[in-house]
Amino acid sequence: MILVTGGAGFIGSNFVLDWLARGSEPLVNLDKLTYAGNPGNLAAVENDPRLVFVQGDIADRALVTQLLRDHQPRAVVNFAAESHVDRSIDGPGAFIQTNVVGTFHLLEEVRRYWQGLAEPERGRFRFLHVSTDEVYGSLGREDPAFAETTAYAPNSPYSASKAASDHLIRAWHHTYGLPTLTSNCSNNYGPRQFPEKLIPLMIHNALQGKALPVYGDGANVRDWVYVEDHCDAIGAILARGRPGETYNIGGNAEKTNLQVVHALCDLLAELRPGTDYRALITFVTDRPGHDLRYAIDGAKIARELGWQPRESFASGLRKTVQWYLANQSWVNSVTSGEYQQWVDRNYATRAVA
Repeated sequence: MILVTGGAGFIGSNFVLDWLARGSEPLVNLDKLTYAGNPGNLAAVENDPRLVFVQGDIADRALVTQLLRDHQPRAVVNFAAESHVDRSIDGPGAFIQTNVVGTFHLLEEVRRYWQGLAEPERGRFRFLHVSTDEVYGSLGREDPAFAETTAYAPNSPYSASKAASDHLIRAWHHTYGLPTLTSNCSNNYGPRQFPEKLIPLMIHNALQGKALPVYGDGANVRDWVYVEDHCDAIGAILARGRPGETYNIGGNAEKTNLQVVHALCDLLAELRPGTDYRALITFVTDRPGHDLRYAIDGAKIARELGWQPRESFASGLRKTVQWYLANQSWVNSVTSGEYQQWVDRNYATRAVA
């Protein structure tokens, strides 16, 4: 049995589905079900007896203690986080509460549980914390990619809160001996991603004939990893990673934001013809403190764990667009009410560049 936190969100739900598809080991999924946590993401396994869903907060120490006591997991995989940079600029408090305070409370209860285990269960236990490459800050165009030894230099409230949580993980390992693992991944894309992020937002707007808002000149660079590849990497780290270590996960796919949007427009023109999607691209005022470039050096995880991404950006993007085209009912269910209010608040006031 493993305990997954945040398993109804984008990456977490894909991990849960992948986990249940690959083996027989059951899991408990603890999720607060904020705006980005969607039970519909797990509709395909809602009746699977191997899955126990519990709605709750990682900061609820009594609940976490109860789950640990009742289910006796051999590992905890922590996806629970606020994760959208624009939202962190608009309201940083929620990011501090979940990503820093919540991680602290979760760590403390897991530490107490782990210290009470007998051998060999105590030696086999793992706590895997899923983080982001944004903690490393911004790279110049010619700088070498982020390695696990790159100094932290977060530039947004989101990345600062994740950097703080990473430091807590490190400290709990070095001070208490808790067998922690940390992964820092590049930009994810794929099925079930809430359409506030770049790729699903562009797909959603394009299909409605709405403007495709691109920040600044669209020259900011990100490395992209397909979510199923990311989940595979997490499984490898959980199975074979060395306690106390950090592993960077990337997709070997550096693209400017404009290149990503152009690729999406061209795919949609092929799969849903009839609209000049590129004509919808609209350059808008950049967000404050927009990091120029992220890039991942994946040598360590390849060398130590034998992991490399299977999907190219082209193959992963095609799968992603095909999923959204085939699952418009899912999109419609998450793009009303609060979502539309957020889009209006974030984009309506941005001047056309």
